[in-house]
Amino acid sequence: MKVLCTLAAAASLLALAGLPAAAQSAKAAKATLKNAEGKQVGSATLSQTPAGVLIRLTLDGVPPGERAFHIHGVGKCEPPFTSAGGHFNPGGKKHGLMAAEGHHAGDLPNLHIPAGGALTVEVLNAAVTLEKGKANSLFGPEGTALVIHAGKDDYRSDPTGDAGGRIACGVVVE
Repeated sequence: MKVLCTLAAAASLLALAGLPAAAQSAKAAKATLKNAEGKQVGSATLSQTPAGVLIRLTLDGVPPGERAFHIHGVGKCEPPFTSAGGHFNPGGKKHGLMAAEGHHAGDLPNLHIPAGGALTVEVLNAAVTLEKGKANSLFGPEGTALVIHAGKDDYRSDPTGDAGGRIACGVVVE
């Protein structure tokens, strides 16, 4: 019986070794969000699901109010966070969840941060993946970052949703 279990485990490992790189992709990722002063104000865990990437975001110390939340196309977070580039948009779409032709892959719903500045929320993004090698992978050559803006996203204005400056940023890593 012990030999059969060992053989089955070895066969499983060999089968995994033969899979293409995309099939061996990360199942999870994370990001630590910091404000412009370098203080940690949040964290996120990202999990690959059959329906897309589930982002679990926990914030503490972000100014209250309605804030835009996006995935940006460069994995770099140097204040004032313009280093994170524009919204993640591998499909070349227009900005906004209300865009008739489809939206940026990095467009996400606004966050409604309460008076204390603490919030935990889960958001599913069906337009992105953690599978390496795919055009919509969050692990592309330039990486990606999660960004919270000073204002709310109007879900229409291209290319940024009139969301204002960037107040927090975190690079997505495995």
